[in-house]
Amino acid sequence: MGNDKRVEHLRDMIEIRLFENAVFDLRVSGEYVGSTHLYNGQEAIAVGACAALGEGDAVFSTYRGHGWAMARGVPALSLFAELLNRTGGICEGRGGSAYFTAPDHGFFGENSIVGAGAPIAVGAALAAKYDDSDRVTLTAFGDGAMNQGAVTEAMNFAATFDLPVIFVCENNSYSELTPIRDMVREQDLTRRPEALGIPAQKIDGNDVVAVEAAISGAVAEIRSKSGPVFFEMMTQRLQGHYVGDPEHYRPKGEIESYKDIEPIARLRRELNSNGITDAELEQITAEASKTIDRALSQAKMLPGLEQTAVRDVREHVYG
Repeated sequence: MGNDKRVEHLRDMIEIRLFENAVFDLRVSGEYVGSTHLYNGQEAIAVGACAALGEGDAVFSTYRGHGWAMARGVPALSLFAELLNRTGGICEGRGGSAYFTAPDHGFFGENSIVGAGAPIAVGAALAAKYDDSDRVTLTAFGDGAMNQGAVTEAMNFAATFDLPVIFVCENNSYSELTPIRDMVREQDLTRRPEALGIPAQKIDGNDVVAVEAAISGAVAEIRSKSGPVFFEMMTQRLQGHYVGDPEHYRPKGEIESYKDIEPIARLRRELNSNGITDAELEQITAEASKTIDRALSQAKMLPGLEQTAVRDVREHVYG
């Protein structure tokens, strides 16, 4: 398989997919309790984008953020431990999915308020402009968040002050349970940031190589003090908006129609056509499966919060 970077991208995307599948099973079985939004189908965006960012850069995701955390290098063990309320989780088991955050990995968390990550990321970008850190911030949000006033205000502020921030709209065509076509008259979402003076581009969000190239170019431009950039990444989700979503709003056969264009199947086919055998591809999947299975088993063996001392109840709490 040589040094083909796409192989690493494939492995990373498969690990995210398997992690999310395991989270789904934990949620259904009741081992994990809480609101859960899975990243299945959108893996190429986080993996491609994070491959283009530096260690000192900062990522702010939505509540569909498990994949972003993993793409930033947060170990699956720490993420499982957090979801299962175990010590050793990224927030010591106190935050769960809704408050995933791992600053040591440049991942500044999910946000349960639609679109709220954008103004927070702009604040970090404003700080970067004054602390001479050369830091770039990236904020990811869904197509539905484009209708939040805070997102427009964040983009306008970033444009006005030439801030080093990348806005990534993960357009999976559904604003929670409503098709984006029923939410807006103009479906080309790049038109909005362009009206604010922000360069904007539509990208195939299922093509991990295209995503990495786009973000790499943006990072280089921003580090040369060019100001904010916007990308509308076209993709789809292969699960409901949340675990338990009956998905009555989806046309029959829609998910099945994605099987050939979703990012993992697409990259497997591309690598296969470039000489990587089916056996080698299956080996990548098997290794990823072992990694995720091992992480989950280890997380389940960690002490739960009920086993910690009462005196620790105020630890990791800020007020």
